[in-house]
Amino acid sequence: MGLFSKGVKKTNETFWGKLSRAIVGRSRVDDDVLDAIEEALVSSDMGVDTTLKLIDNLEDRVERDKYMSLDELVDILRDEIARLLEAEGARDAEPFDFSKKPYVMLVVGVNGVGKTTTIGKLAASLKARGKKVVLGAADTFRAAAVEQLQIWADRAGVDIVRQEMGSDPASVAYDTVRAAVARGADVVLIDTAGRLHNRVDLMNELTKIRNVIRKVVPDGPHDVMLVLDATTGQNAFQQAREFSRATDVTSLAVTKLDGSAKGGVVVGIVDQFHIPIHFVGIGEGIDDLKVFDRKEFASSLFAKEDLDKK
Repeated sequence: MGLFSKGVKKTNETFWGKLSRAIVGRSRVDDDVLDAIEEALVSSDMGVDTTLKLIDNLEDRVERDKYMSLDELVDILRDEIARLLEAEGARDAEPFDFSKKPYVMLVVGVNGVGKTTTIGKLAASLKARGKKVVLGAADTFRAAAVEQLQIWADRAGVDIVRQEMGSDPASVAYDTVRAAVARGADVVLIDTAGRLHNRVDLMNELTKIRNVIRKVVPDGPHDVMLVLDATTGQNAFQQAREFSRATDVTSLAVTKLDGSAKGGVVVGIVDQFHIPIHFVGIGEGIDDLKVFDRKEFASSLFAKEDLDKK
């Protein structure tokens, strides 16, 4: 398995566990195998609509080719899922556009998904690449959030702009981008309050933050990244839906992928909302936030060697 083997291990094992029971002793793909694939995909939280789209494509191939080996089936599954993950704005190699200086990223999501940790890991990675980074602690509702971001800033060796708890988040965002411009920063990462997707007042605050950023960087923010927790399964779909309604979400980071057997949620969300995934969290380590590569992810998700072991 490839780079994402650690992150999709549980999903891979669950999928092949279900599928292997249907294909033992078989030499070709039939309706029972297709039914088993459908069950396995749904159980991985890929979502019904995306699963049915995949099954329809497989049925068309089986009908057209009349015969399909299991190896061919694995290849087609991998290719189809990689295709579904190809959303507009996807960047398999470099999620940041360094031609925009500073490149401003606004990070949103509900509490507990790993928003602040994701920002910290990004800051450390960018600093290691020689980039000048400024963090904005605009989650002013929780003192712990500001302190956590400060710890990450110290750990990564990057600048941070913060105010007192209860300060206006938009004011923090404004001060952050202004400081970044003055210091010649390459990237600005702004943490926002972990908000429930049904809190209209907090959602409206995102619009205010965007507007004040544009007073300093007219084309900013360049990326509004929604952080989702893979272990929440279908609830992640609801969060993606509500945040997309409230603001122009332009990318996703999916955390805790290594702790979930629901890795299919990655495919379903991209397919349904057409928002590219730029990062996935596959562990607790500082280096365990990876740039998402859809082809490599699909290969890991349907690794043939795991099928051979069954």
